Amino acid sequence: MSEITLDGYACVAYTHDHQSIEIKDSWQRSKNIDSMYFVTATFSEDSKSYFPSYANHYLLAKFQNDEKITAELAKNPQEKMAFVFNTRNELFERDVDGKMNFVSVYYLEYSKSDDDVSDLALVVSKNELVSKATTGKMSSISSEPPKFTFPYKDNIVVLEVSSHKGHQSINKHCEQTRRNVCRKGITMNNLVGFSILEKLK
Repeated sequence: MSEITLDGYACVAYTHDHQSIEIKDSWQRSKNIDSMYFVTATFSEDSKSYFPSYANHYLLAKFQNDEKITAELAKNPQEKMAFVFNTRNELFERDVDGKMNFVSVYYLEYSKSDDDVSDLALVVSKNELVSKATTGKMSSISSEPPKFTFPYKDNIVVLEVSSHKGHQSINKHCEQTRRNVCRKGITMNNLVGFSILEKLK
C-alpha cells in the first residue's frame, strides 16, 4: 500500500449559472487541479435519499490537495451538493488501452481488514478496463445540509475506467466487478457513476 495521500476527485454541479462558471474558470487556472471533466452523474437509488440535492451534470476535477479544494468549496457552497473524494490508499494503477471515460464510486458497508482490502484489489484488478483503484473518504458540501448523514463516508472506493466502449457497456462491466467483490463477502454498493463527456483541462 502506498503512503497516505491527499489527492482525489472533487465534483460540483454544473448548472451554467454564474457560480458554476466561476468555479470552472478558477479550476482551469488552479495549480491544484491536474485535470477537469464535464460529466453526467448517475446516482444509485440507495444513495439518493442521503443526497436529495444532487444534479445530473457535474464538473469533475482531479486535485492534488484536498484541504485546499474543500476550503474553496466551503467558502461558496452551492445549493446542489458538491462532493470531495480523497485518496487514502492506492490499490493499483496501470496502463489501460483507451482514454479514461468513466469514474465509478462505491461504498463499503463495513470498514475492512487488510485482508479484505487485498481481496478487493485482486477482484477489481481482474476487470481489465480499470486503470486505477483507490480507497478513501468522502465529504459533501452544500448550502442546504442534508437531513441524513451518510454513514459510509469513510469507506469509499473509486475506480477509474478507460475504454473505447460505450458508457452502458462499461457500466455492465463495473456492475459485474461489484458483484464479484460481494461474492467474497465484502458488501460493496454503488454510490455514483460519472460518465465523462468532455475533457476541459
